[in-house]
Amino acid sequence: MLNFLAEDGAQTSSPLLTWGLLIVLVVAIIGMFVWQSISGRKKQKEAQDMVNSLKIGDRIKTIGGVCGFLVEINNEENTIVIETGTADKKSYIKFDKGAIYQTGPANPKAAEKQAEKQADKVKEEEKAELQEAAKEEKPVAKKKAAPKAKKAEDK
Repeated sequence: MLNFLAEDGAQTSSPLLTWGLLIVLVVAIIGMFVWQSISGRKKQKEAQDMVNSLKIGDRIKTIGGVCGFLVEINNEENTIVIETGTADKKSYIKFDKGAIYQTGPANPKAAEKQAEKQADKVKEEEKAELQEAAKEEKPVAKKKAAPKAKKAEDK
């Protein structure tokens, strides 16, 4: 290889230089493969984190260029449903989670609806707990009242 660069064909390169150049090239190629592997894993992890952090109402752009708002997440089937279109002409499309290209901030209206649903759910749970507690306290109050009545009779 170096013989072609030499002006005089009689000059030859040393085998040490040839082996050194070969070793440098092999190390560079191996380094490039390792670097690509590491960066590929990093991108895959970032994409997985993005998919795992999805919430109802988030803006979505798919690899096909379809934009919309996230309406439903189905972890069992690994799919999502997005809402696209204008206010009077909406359509819903089901995609695989792997088709997500970008995500954006949540739709404020959808986020409010979800917050309201969660607040209603919490209120219902609290109401149920209070009712259960009230049911448990009534018999306890009756039992406490009975010993006081007995004490009054004893005196």
